[in-house]
Amino acid sequence: MNSRNVVKVSFKEQMLQAREDAIIRTVNLLLAEKGFEAMTVDEVAASVGIAKASLYKHFPSKEDLAAAAMVSVMRRAQAFIATLPEQAPPLENLRAVVRWIMEVKLAGEMPSLPSQNSKLRATLMANADYMDGLMEASDVLGGWIEAAQDQGTLNRGIPAIAILYTVYARACDPVLEFLKMGGQYSDEQIIDLVMSTCFDGLNAR
Repeated sequence: MNSRNVVKVSFKEQMLQAREDAIIRTVNLLLAEKGFEAMTVDEVAASVGIAKASLYKHFPSKEDLAAAAMVSVMRRAQAFIATLPEQAPPLENLRAVVRWIMEVKLAGEMPSLPSQNSKLRATLMANADYMDGLMEASDVLGGWIEAAQDQGTLNRGIPAIAILYTVYARACDPVLEFLKMGGQYSDEQIIDLVMSTCFDGLNAR
């Protein structure tokens, strides 16, 4: 009988990983609430309950902190995409991803995307985990978009790349916050409204 080698993780390593997970969760929430420019390393450390020096042992800069949070969300997105059935209609899977993006955003767990010329953007562009995840997700979503266009369920006259960017734009859509601030609609109703404008358009029918 073959025996399997079990890798034992020390208690110290478990504690370090738990602390790192807590840091990433905190940064994720702060990025969603305040954005990268307004977030400070001091408030991250205070929120986690550790000294700033301890924080820097895990992440050497504010940009690295934010990049880790963005990678975490990207991995969540990849995991969600992997749960969608391959045999489902491509438009159905695409709609499921857009709904998931908005659910995460309304839950306050979607980091604000960096501005075009920010240091964070440069850090993300150099982060292999983030870029590989983004390329993988884009390939899958792009495939669904093109398949849906071939089936006639998405407008063939719109370039697939424009539709892809429209999907990603839901991660930073201010309409979600504006409707939530109004207090007239539940999160589910808000998502349904934005889904309708995104996929059905604004023309009278």
